Amino acid sequence: MAPHGDKSHAAEEAAVSQAENSPISTILIVIAMQTEALPVVNKFQLTEDPHSAFPSGVPWVRYHGIYKDLHINVVWPGKDLSLGVDSVGTISASLVTYASVQALKPDLIINAGTAGGFKAKGAGIGDVFLASDVAFHDRRIPIPVFDLYGVGLRQACSTPKLLKELNLKVGKLSTGDSLDMCPHDEASITANDATIKDMEGAAVAYVADIFKVPTIFVKAVTDIVDGEKPTAEEFLQNLAAVTAALEQSVTQVIEFINGKSLCEL
Repeated sequence: MAPHGDKSHAAEEAAVSQAENSPISTILIVIAMQTEALPVVNKFQLTEDPHSAFPSGVPWVRYHGIYKDLHINVVWPGKDLSLGVDSVGTISASLVTYASVQALKPDLIINAGTAGGFKAKGAGIGDVFLASDVAFHDRRIPIPVFDLYGVGLRQACSTPKLLKELNLKVGKLSTGDSLDMCPHDEASITANDATIKDMEGAAVAYVADIFKVPTIFVKAVTDIVDGEKPTAEEFLQNLAAVTAALEQSVTQVIEFINGKSLCEL
């Protein structure tokens, strides 16, 4: 007779295999800013949930609807309750992803949003990337093993057929809680071999990994980090146009996903 632990492991493997081969039904799209979220919400005619599955008092917002064979949920962290600005960054992203996974039980997470890009790595304004893997660049813990924990490297869900079909660019994504880039962050980003940088991706990946929910990252470049213009100025200048490119790519990704299982991506 096999030990109890072996049975549990076999059951877990069977569940994973079944999930990978079953058609994707429920998608969770985590987006940090309202400006980034609304084009997707409007494209798929999603409606805001008046009876939120989230705890009372939180500013998080969920839009949802049915598109073809998919139940689409777009979640963004809402506005900061004190200052009224979008609740960007890793803390809000972690919290809303955790709550959404618990409430909605998604088959797949898409973290969509804007990002800074590095021209030295081939990024240009308006380019849309699928991240191959994600890591942090501002969690420096120079103690053996803790240093690896701080970087938090995680791979995105493998999607070779999607990449081939949509012909999107691929690059590594580095995440931190600051829009600008200090020398320490720059060194870490270089060590991460990143092509794009954002403020949420690795946090979403951390939570998704805990619950073993496959995740892909769709990022559109608003500013060139190693360019001549100040990051904040270039980000604001290009935000509206780039969110349109983001919506187009997210739409293409969803169209491709419809009717497919994880192993068909």
